[in-house]
Order: sequence, then structure tokens, then C-alpha cells
Amino acid sequence: MLTYSRQTLLSSSTLAIAGLFLSSPAFASTAADAEIARLHKEVAEMRLAIQSMRAEIHHSAMHQTTQHHATKPVATPKNYSGEAEKAIQFGQSQPVVFSKMSQGDGRPVSDRGIVSSWADFQRASKSDEEVTIGGMRFGFPQGRPTLQSSDGRYALSIGLAFQEDFGGFFNSGPRVGETGGHFNSFTSNARRLRIPFSFRYKDIVANVTPDYAGGNDDGQIGLYEANINYAGFHNSVLTIGYFQPRVTLVDSESSNDFMLMERPGITDIVRNIAASDARFSIGGMHYEKRWWVGAYFTGQQFGARNSSGYYGGDSSISDSQTGGLLRAAGRPIATKNWDLHLGVSSIAAFKPNQSSSGRTFKLSQRPEINLGEDSLISTGNMSNVSHVWSVGPEVALRWKRFLMQGEYYTIGVDRKTSNSVQQLPTLHFKGWYGAANYTIFGTPRLYNIKEGAFSAPGVPEVDEFDPSTGHWGALEVTGRYSVTDLNSNLGSVNGVRGGQQTVWAGGLNWYPNRHFRVMLDFNHFIASRSANAGTLNTVGRNGNSIAARIQAGF
Repeated sequence: MLTYSRQTLLSSSTLAIAGLFLSSPAFASTAADAEIARLHKEVAEMRLAIQSMRAEIHHSAMHQTTQHHATKPVATPKNYSGEAEKAIQFGQSQPVVFSKMSQGDGRPVSDRGIVSSWADFQRASKSDEEVTIGGMRFGFPQGRPTLQSSDGRYALSIGLAFQEDFGGFFNSGPRVGETGGHFNSFTSNARRLRIPFSFRYKDIVANVTPDYAGGNDDGQIGLYEANINYAGFHNSVLTIGYFQPRVTLVDSESSNDFMLMERPGITDIVRNIAASDARFSIGGMHYEKRWWVGAYFTGQQFGARNSSGYYGGDSSISDSQTGGLLRAAGRPIATKNWDLHLGVSSIAAFKPNQSSSGRTFKLSQRPEINLGEDSLISTGNMSNVSHVWSVGPEVALRWKRFLMQGEYYTIGVDRKTSNSVQQLPTLHFKGWYGAANYTIFGTPRLYNIKEGAFSAPGVPEVDEFDPSTGHWGALEVTGRYSVTDLNSNLGSVNGVRGGQQTVWAGGLNWYPNRHFRVMLDFNHFIASRSANAGTLNTVGRNGNSIAARIQAGF
């Protein structure tokens, strides 16, 4: 390698400055001209030498990085925070290696705009290889293409959350007296096609995320979020705008992290009371290693007053819904091999929408798969509703590569007579689920303190799918049992027979790298009869589904 001492470089610089001084008119002479020519030649030679030295140093650094990845893996950090690039290695045959380009332990990126403090954003940027273009820095902090100013005050990033589902139903036909409904033997659905745009100025972040898939039924274009966030307080984010405020343990995860393709039926019903996607929200959350808390005041969903809107609305609404939610969670055990999560979620619609039909509310659920099928359990439109609320506990336990979690929720619907004087009996509905997950190979699910939930398995760069080197990414297996009961006060004139649905589900998830995933799910559902699901489920219906998902995200 070429070597140059600091004194040599300084001496050459001094000579170059002297040459410029001697080239002034006051010192113009033949001798001076000759000296200037000599100095110019030396400066040119020095520039060539410096360029050669830089190239050789860069080549040597790249070679050392390659050797380091192959023979000298570094020790893994002790915790995965979801904000820093950290992870724990559990029982793998070879240590995990982290490089600047590996993005830490290779967890999937979020399905929405990423909000972090300016300090955390700068730390993530420094861990990433960047290039400088005209004074602007371009890189992939947190796995997302980002263009930022030289000081990082301004930044613009773009992401992707793409999920395409396909599959079908079998042995799900109608019984005597029932109509068939939409239970295709094979069909497809663009479940999510979100493109998050995030603009940052220091600690203020604006997110706009359109969704080019129809969610439950593709073919529409809508909005997932449009909000402004302040992240200048320690481990806190304050938000206003259309947002998905997190409630329940499963709903606190990014959809890119789900164990199965869809949420359990009961948690999906609970979130839709006063949260869910594109809900107007004002509030915030705070997180630490051992606890998480979030609270939001909420209004209506985007397009709620548009009957042809993305989420389906009612143009006759004269008084919009207001509500709120509170979620709090603790982590009393947090060690290398063990994690214990305990929490509670509560949500309420203080007043439902007022429309031409009065204040009504409806609870319904599909058989935990979204391929365009119909709901087999439903309360129908409950009239004269004054309040809707839900509360329940959440618990999860991880031991090394094995994770168990479950939640239980009760739902209350308070009603009054049409004259708003006499109180009708409160309707009570309930549901719960239990899930188990095991990571067969790859970095297992770990606790994400920013979400107060567990993340998907990670695939560090050195473990990305490459059969020629014996690397296969990450693979996990999941099972779940869930019950959703929409029956209340049966036998009473004011009761509701919405039906009860039980779903046995199992799935395999393969992650070739942090940006892609392939999912395969099997569901067996059992639905008791519902008086409010039309002629789809008059005597009860059982069935099965097999579905797959291809997922891409950055």
C-alpha cells in the first residue's frame, strides 16, 4: 500500500501555496515562472498519489469487511428494541453477523410510515451505508429508501407494504335452506398495497399512506393514514390525523409481523369499535424497556360519510362518532431466554354515528380469512345504541424460540328506547384466542418495546436465502384457536342471536430475507346459526380454507 506522512502532505500544501504567491505580478520573472511550473507539477503528482491512496484504502476496507463477515462475527446485542438495530441469538449453530448494510437482525419493516425521534433517526442513518449526491445523503435507514439533507434535519422516505392473497374454500357448502354465499373454491385478493410517504423536519414527521388494494375486497383505492407526529419527547410519539391507533396485542403488531394472515375474530371486532385503519385520532404513546402505554381520542374513519367510500360509509350521517381507547402493558420478565408480557386494552364509542336510521351499531366477522367471502356471524344493525365498549386482558410468554399469547375481551352495547328515556338491557358479547408459535430456524420472534408486542423472526444479511452457501432465511410454524360469540340475552325479546364462530388455524411462514415473506394458512371454522346473517347461516355452517400470501415490504 502507498503511504504518506502528514508532514509530507503539509509540506506539499505549503509549497503549493507558495507557488500561488510567487505567481503574482510582483514576483514575475523567468526564475519564478520555472519555480511555479515545478510546483504545479508536484501538486498534480500529489493529487494522483492521493487518489491512488484513497482507492487502495477503500479496496482494503472492503476486503477486511468481507473477511470479517466470513471469519469474525461480532457478538449480538442483548435486546431488540424495534428502534435500534439489536437482537438476541438463540441456539443457532453459527453466530449472527451484523454489518452496516444488514439492518441489524433483519426484522421486516413496518407497514406504515416510520416515526422516530430525530436522534434515533440519525443513529439509524449512521448504521447504514450512504452515498452523497449534491450535498444530499441517500441511504436505507431502517430498510427504507431515504433522501435527507447533509445535517439530517430534512428527510423524505418512501416505503412499500404489499400483500397478495390467493386460495379458496372446500367442504364449505350451504346446508338445506341456506344460500351459497361467496365462498370460492379459488380466488385472489390484493390484501394490502400501501406506499408510505414520510416527510421529516427534525422531530416532526408527516405520514401519508395511500392503499391501492381494497383491504377486504380489492378493486378500490383508499387511504390508510395521513397524520402529523411529534417525536421530540423521550420514547414518545404524539399524533393527530387519520391513523391506526393500536389497541389489543395483535393489533399492536405491524401486519408484516402477523403470525397468521389475519387477526383473530374477536380482536378484529374490538379494534373496529373506535380504532382500526384511517381513524381520526388525537393522542400518543410512550414506551420503555419494561412498559408501554398509549391513549387516543378518536372520531370517524376516513370516508365514513361517503356511502361509496373505501371503508363503506353512510351519506346520511348527521352527527359523527366519537370514542377513545387506552392500552397499557408491562414486561415484568425480560431476559435472554424469557419474556413475559401482561397488558390490558379498553376501547369505547362514546356515541355512535347518528344517521337516518338513528344511532345504530353492527358487529360481524368473517371466518378469519379475507378472500372476499361473506360473514357467517353478525348482530345486524342494533338500534337505539348509546354506547359501545370493550375491555380485556392480554398475555404473552416467550421461552427461547417458543412463543405463546392470548387475549380475552367482553363487549358491551348500551341502548335506550327511541324516546331516549327508558334504558334497555345491555347486550354482552365476548371472545378469546390462544396462539402458539415456534421458530424452526432463523432469529426467533423477540419483543419490540416500541410496539409493546412481539416482532416477526429476523433474517440478518449473512443468513439470507442462498442455497449455495447453505442459508435458508427463517421459518416458523403457528397454531391458533379462537372463539367469537355474538349471542346475547337469548330467549329475550331484546336479545341478539348473532351466532358463535370457532376457528382452528395453522400456518407456516418463510422469510427468505427481511423484505419478503411467503405464508401458507389452513383454517377450519365452525359457526352456529345466526338470525342476522341473512340466509347464509340459518342452521349453522362448517368449512375449511387454504390460502397463501406473498409479501414484500421496505
